[in-house]
This record gives sequence, structure tokens and C-alpha cells, in this order.
Amino acid sequence: SILMCFVISLLSGCLYPQDKLAQNQVPYDDQLQSVQTAVNKFKENNSGMLPIKNKDMNTPIYIKYPIDFTKLTPSYLSDAPGNSYENGGIFQYVLVDAEKNPTVKLVDLRIAEKLRDVSLRVQVYKDKHSYPPIKKTLANGVFLLNYKKMGFKEEPLVVSPYSNKNLPIIMGNDGEFYVDYSTDLYAKIKEAKKYKFGEDIRSILVKDSPIVPAYSLPYTIKDGQPVCLEQK
Repeated sequence: SILMCFVISLLSGCLYPQDKLAQNQVPYDDQLQSVQTAVNKFKENNSGMLPIKNKDMNTPIYIKYPIDFTKLTPSYLSDAPGNSYENGGIFQYVLVDAEKNPTVKLVDLRIAEKLRDVSLRVQVYKDKHSYPPIKKTLANGVFLLNYKKMGFKEEPLVVSPYSNKNLPIIMGNDGEFYVDYSTDLYAKIKEAKKYKFGEDIRSILVKDSPIVPAYSLPYTIKDGQPVCLEQK
């Protein structure tokens, strides 16, 4: 009977309470700050080196500098935060502005999972038809697909970490899928006016948020509107 109760509690998730699951999905300021302090101390004690995992130089900027918690624990941090991927959470801790002012931010890995699911479903269609149907060309090498023609019951969307609005998923010329953050960028267009055409304006989303716009293409401003930079 005791064994049976244990198995039932394990299968029902009683050994991993819902409040713990919820905590792993929240970007707490104190956790960010504790990691920031650890990163600063590590950098100070290691001649300016950063506790990051090595990535290819061509890695997109917002996932280019993931924090390596094995370099921080236990000397600078007792353990990786509970909401980190390393500890069962949904966030990848990364650094932005790594060269000038290394700042701890978060990548929401649920977005990556959503994009991966869409990519797999589209690939099934591409295997039969060579190329997915294009609904709209947003910029040179940037496309919004006609998902209904591919058998999707509804257009796949991603919930914005900035506005909680549903955002479209777009495809680049490289065949990869990205989140279209133009709606969120338009809401901050006044801050974007200091940028020149050709400059990436996504940093205005990072300024007041712990979340980075990972898995997105670079955007610039043109005629007062956020637009994707053209892709090769």
C-alpha cells in the first residue's frame, strides 16, 4: 500500500508541487541580480573573462553568450537559479552587451520549442512540395507563410514576452523560423527614432525587460516603421 501511494503521488506530480513549477516560469529580479553579481565577481577575478559557453561567431547575438553555471557554482553562486534551464526551468541565462557592459538577461525557451514544432510540421509539407506556400513577402528574404494551405487548423502564434499579444511566426531565406516582433517594436517606435536606417532596433525591447528577443531577425526603422532587415 505504501509503495502504491508513492507511485500514485509520483505520477500525479505531488512530488513536484505546482507552485514550484510556477516558480520555474517566472523571471524573478532577485535571481537575475544574484547571477549578475556572480558574473561581475567572476569577471573581476579572472582578468575580464566571462563565465560563458563557447559559441560560433555567427551565432545570433541574443543567444551568443549563454552563461555557463559550472563556472559560477559553487564559488560565486550556490546553485543555478530554479527558473534556469539547468535547474528545470524554462529560461536560458545569457549575457547582452558582453564586450562593454555584460548584463544578465533571459531567453524564454518555450518560444524555441514552438518554433521547432512549426519547423517540423512545415518540413513534412516541404518534403512533398519542395517549398511552402508564401502568403506575403515582408522583406527581401523574409516571408509570412500560408499555414492553412499546409494543413494548419489555425496560424501558429507566439505570445509576446513584452506585450502578451500574439505574434506571427515568419520564415527567413535560410529556411529557419523566427518570431515577428514588429508589433512590439511599433509600440516603442518613439524610442526607435534615434536609430538610423540599417541599425538594429531590437535593443529597445531589451531595455526595460529581462527577456531578450531571441529567435528573431534584426529589425531597423524605415519611414517611421519597424521593418525586417533584408536577408541574403
